[in-house]
Amino acid sequence: MKVLIAEDELSLRESVAAYLRKEGYVCEVAADYDEASYRLSLYTYDIVVLDINLVTGSGIDVLKALKASGEHGTAVVIISANNALDDKLEGLDLGADDYLTKPFHLAELNSRMRAVLRRRKFDGGHVLNFNEISVDTAARQVWVEAKEIILTRKEYDLLLFFMTNKNRVLSKEIIAEHLWGDNSDLADNFDFIYVHVNNLRKKMTGAGAKYIRTAYGSGYKFMDD
Repeated sequence: MKVLIAEDELSLRESVAAYLRKEGYVCEVAADYDEASYRLSLYTYDIVVLDINLVTGSGIDVLKALKASGEHGTAVVIISANNALDDKLEGLDLGADDYLTKPFHLAELNSRMRAVLRRRKFDGGHVLNFNEISVDTAARQVWVEAKEIILTRKEYDLLLFFMTNKNRVLSKEIIAEHLWGDNSDLADNFDFIYVHVNNLRKKMTGAGAKYIRTAYGSGYKFMDD
């Protein structure tokens, strides 16, 4: 899952990013309103951890712009030092999924984020089912016809990305940016994407799940038929 952490306090921003990366998220950070707005205009995130009080503007305005853009697939968890009811209600009324008051435990933030993602992507549960495929997002395990398929972390992330974007052509650039975040810019080419997709497809096809297709000249697609 890809996360944007929009937080102006350096130590908190770094500690949240470090913790979430250990939990398996791909994290990018924004230090102020301008950077957060810029990143959200260019990239798609599964979830945004958004401080209301950013240095150069309001997180509420970032939330308004995100919702106005029509990007309804991105979840938002607001964090703020303000415990004012009005701030919380305004954020939730604008479409934020949850609200957390500073200071908070990183484990609680992670728990809230997982709950939000379950509600949005997995119908409230932590198991994603599609035909003969079952993915336990809590245990990070995959089964095909009740037989467990052993995947690497990137293969697992890639499968989840495909399954939550069924019938959509995903370019190599989009896949790289989703799975590696800022580090994808360091790649000279995207041959490594082919390797990961090919390895995943071999494992899934070998188990009888033949849904990953090549969209020649465009990228890849997870077909539901």
